[in-house]
Amino acid sequence: MSFGNSKFIWYDGKFVPWQQATTNVMTHSLHYGVSAFEGIRAYNTENDGGAIFRLFEHLRRLANTTKIFRMPMPYDTQILADAIIRLLQHNQLEQAYIRPIVFYGSNKLGLSVQGVDVHVAIAAWPWEAYLGKSAIKNGINAKISSFRRPSNNAHLTRAKIAALYANSILAKMEAYEDGYDEALLLDNDGCIAEATGENVFIVKDGHLFEPEPTAALLGITRDTIVKLAKDRGIKTTPCRLTRDDLYLADELFIVGTAAEIVPIVHLDKRIINEGVPGSITNILCQAYADVVRGRISQYYNWLTFIRDTPS
Repeated sequence: MSFGNSKFIWYDGKFVPWQQATTNVMTHSLHYGVSAFEGIRAYNTENDGGAIFRLFEHLRRLANTTKIFRMPMPYDTQILADAIIRLLQHNQLEQAYIRPIVFYGSNKLGLSVQGVDVHVAIAAWPWEAYLGKSAIKNGINAKISSFRRPSNNAHLTRAKIAALYANSILAKMEAYEDGYDEALLLDNDGCIAEATGENVFIVKDGHLFEPEPTAALLGITRDTIVKLAKDRGIKTTPCRLTRDDLYLADELFIVGTAAEIVPIVHLDKRIINEGVPGSITNILCQAYADVVRGRISQYYNWLTFIRDTPS
C-alpha cells in the first residue's frame, strides 16, 4: 500500500509535513498497545465532490473508546471533524481513507498511565478497497481461524483499541500462509464472532442473520447494512451462529469501512452459493456503493461534504 501524494498529517492541532509527523520510540502506546483509532472513508460523489461517510458516528465511537479506556481526550468531536475536513483540503483529497489515532506519549514508561501525555494524530491517503476490487466483485476464499476473538470478560470489546488486533494479525497471517484471503474468528463459546477486521452476515431463505455482537466490535458499516437491508424489506436477526450455519448459508459476506462489502464464496473448502456472490449480497453491495457516492438523497445525512466547509 502506498500513501500516495499526501503531504500533511494533523498532529495535536497542527498540520505537520508527513515525514515530520514522528513519535519517539519510547512512546507508551507503542510498548503497551493502548491506542484508540478509527478507519473512515471519503468518496467522490456524483455531483458534490468529496464526502466523508458517517464521519460523526466514527468520531463518537472514537470518543467512546477513549472513555472505555479512561484516556483523557484532548479534543472534542467537532474539532476533530473540522480537522479531518481541513486535512483532506490540505492534501487535495476527495476520495481517501482517514485514520485518526489517540495515543499515549513518551514522557513515561510502565503500566501506569498516570502522568502520561495523550496525543491525537490524523492521517489521510488514497486507498482502494482493502481486499481489492476483484474481491468485492467475485468474492473471496476464507477459513475459520484457530485464533479466537477475545471475549468480553477478557477484553473491552466495544472499544476499537490497537491491542485487540493482535489476534487478528495472527489470524490473517495464518490465513495467508494456508492459501486463504481472509479469516473468521470464533468467540469463547465456539460461535462466530467476526472476521479479522470486519463484521459477518449470512443470508438464509431470504433473511439476514448476524452473530450476536457480544465479542464483536459494533461496526459502523455493519449498522449501515442493517439499515439498508431494512429499507429494502430484508429483516436482520442477531443470533448465535455456528460454523455449520456458515457452511450451510445461502450467502455469506463480510463488511467493514476498509473492506466495504465482500462476499465469501468458499469457506473451509466448502462452496457457498455455487461459488459466486448471491443476489441479496449484490443488492446490498450496490446500495452501499450508491449511498456512499451520494446517489440516493434519502441517505444524505450520512455524508459530510468536504467543499462545504471552509479551510
